[in-house]
Order: sequence, then structure tokens, then C-alpha cells
Amino acid sequence: MTVSQGIGAAMVNLAEAQRLLQIEPSVDPDFFGEWQGVLPAVSDLDREFCDRLRRRYFYYADRGAVTESTVSLILVAPLLDYLGWCDPPYQVRGERLVRLAVEDGAQTLQGLIDVLVVQGDLWVVLLESKRYGFSVRQALPQTLAYLMGNPTNTVSYGLITTGEDFLFVKVDRSRNLYDVSDKLTLSLRRNNALERVMQILRHLVPLN
Repeated sequence: MTVSQGIGAAMVNLAEAQRLLQIEPSVDPDFFGEWQGVLPAVSDLDREFCDRLRRRYFYYADRGAVTESTVSLILVAPLLDYLGWCDPPYQVRGERLVRLAVEDGAQTLQGLIDVLVVQGDLWVVLLESKRYGFSVRQALPQTLAYLMGNPTNTVSYGLITTGEDFLFVKVDRSRNLYDVSDKLTLSLRRNNALERVMQILRHLVPLN
């Protein structure tokens, strides 16, 4: 397959994406161990910040005012800034266009990456915001196409979010394998999933 820049978006179901991308889910329970195990500690300041973002999200959601752009503005952008990824040596690049041409080019998967965090030429993490009411798994075929189209790293990580739900993705292009984390959701009243999301992101992208 070849990778080039392009414009457009094509959503397919997961089975079709696996066929086109020649990728399959890993059956190895240790393939995506990065989101589990020992993770960076959460401070009291971290908890206060995550609680504020959670309250903010539901303030908008309860009023039916959550869209893809709203999620990026009220939740994703503040989280990236808090993690320090908006400052050197990191760069946040919004709406980077990626076109993935499969095999002979007769069929393509195309899509728009909403937020891309890059350190130099390093594709670090993908955040794909979907309109409120969408399942995070509905964006999995598109996200796999983005990560398989990464020309820099063999192993890539992504994060799909609706604002309320979060799903981490790992792709290993050298083995044509992928896996996903458990779904983390803000709908659990007694646990703020943003704390776990923050821990995983810090583990995947440690600050220098």
C-alpha cells in the first residue's frame, strides 16, 4: 500500500477496514499492555482539573450543546495544554489530512485527523472527536486507517473520544496487528475516567 496526502473522508465498517488495510486484531493479551499496569500517579491538582473538565462537559451535554468542534474546544484542547503538549518540543497540529491508498489504488480510505500531537516527525497520538451520540467504536475503522498511514513509526497509538467515552488504539504496522483498550467513560458517577485517560497519555507520551 502507498500513503499520500489528500482530502476527503470515507467511513467503512470494521470488517471492511480490516480487509482493505490487511490488519487484524491481536489475540495476545500483552500486545497492548501500555494502557494497563503501573501508570503515572495522579496528583490532587490533576484530580481537580479532571473534575472541572468533567463538570464542564456535562454542562454542555445536558443542554444538547455538544458537537465535534465543541468537544475539541471545551475538553480536548484544555487537556493537551494541561499535559504540556502545546509547548516545545511538542506541536499540536489540527486537521491534518491523510489519504491511504490501498494496494493498486483502486480503493482508498480517506479521512480527517482532528488533532494530531507531534514531537518533531514523531506521530504520537491521534484524537478523533465524534459528534455527541456516536459510539467511539464507530470511528475505529477511520482511526485504523490513520494509524496505518503513519509513515514515521511502526507502532502508533490513537485515542478516539466523543467527549464522554474514550478508547485507546494501538497499531503495529510491521505485524499488521491492532488492539484497543477498554472503553473509559465519564458516565460512571463515582469515578472520573479522565484521570485514567490522563495517566495513559502521560505513560504513552512522557514529558522530557
